[in-house]
Amino acid sequence: MRRYSHWRRILAGGVLLLAVHAGWIQADELDKTKALYKRPSSIPFPVQNPYTPEKAALGKMLFFDPRFSRDQNLNCASCHNPSFGWEVPFAKAIGAAGAPLRRQSPTVLNRAWASHMFWDGRASSLEEQAKGPIESKAEMDIKLGDVVKRLSAVGDYRKAFNTAFPGEGITENNILKAIGTYERTLVSGTTPFDRWVEGNDSAISTSAKRGFVLFNGKARCNLCHSGWNFTDEKFHDIGTADDLDKGRFEITGKQEDLYAMKTPTLREVAHRSPYGHDGSLTTLDVVVQHYIQGGAPRPSRSPLMQPVPLTNEDVKDLVEFMKTLSSDSAAIAMPNLPVPQ
Repeated sequence: MRRYSHWRRILAGGVLLLAVHAGWIQADELDKTKALYKRPSSIPFPVQNPYTPEKAALGKMLFFDPRFSRDQNLNCASCHNPSFGWEVPFAKAIGAAGAPLRRQSPTVLNRAWASHMFWDGRASSLEEQAKGPIESKAEMDIKLGDVVKRLSAVGDYRKAFNTAFPGEGITENNILKAIGTYERTLVSGTTPFDRWVEGNDSAISTSAKRGFVLFNGKARCNLCHSGWNFTDEKFHDIGTADDLDKGRFEITGKQEDLYAMKTPTLREVAHRSPYGHDGSLTTLDVVVQHYIQGGAPRPSRSPLMQPVPLTNEDVKDLVEFMKTLSSDSAAIAMPNLPVPQ
């Protein structure tokens, strides 16, 4: 412990030699690790739904339009609010008739790189994901066919669809394509961590740098929160107290998926409390404490969930690092929604 503390003091003095539980990280090894988290230079769009600015602009209008709910009181942003990391600051999202849903709403940020949507991965594309909440009785509670009728009564929407989808117009499929296109453009902003990865050594604090080493070393966070988006896009039972929600098991019926939920991105995590599929982890400190303890023991708990002996200072450093994964809040210009004429 004295040797570990000694090297922490050296790090504070600016020497690029970082201590972890298994040895030392030299400057070249640190650079290799940082490179694993470098942001991509472009957004991937599927061949079957390529990007066009007209389609994205239309999708943005649809995303914020309450005509997509039975009572015209909810839109996609009701659960995915840009002011809160494209989530909502509640343990559970609110659906039709003001009733809470069974899970916390996941962020829609960086979903262009995702292979599965929802906590349980039941949708394999953003187009499929968009349809789910619209037609869910508990959420927006309206059939897409009825949405088509509503939008078809609006002249400006007819024009917008004909521009985005020449010769096709307003169809259920085109509605989902437009929303999916817009959602793929929702990418987290450049963060202090990104600037550090790009070479600005003063972009994050010494505490956050120690946290990065812990994240990729003794704390073992990178085993699930990997890559530039800080998620392996896999499903794990992390031992939360909720034993009623069976997670991905409800989709696959496989025992290995019992209580398993998709690893969430850590991008914009400082803006997205509370945490966990059930919103039971109220702060980042509570999240780290949950992992230190290893979660509730049960047969399905991921073997990656092991108690981790971290000090209070380690916890502080990890939280400081995770805060560097959030960008400055940026105002989102709301679209002008067409009205019937």
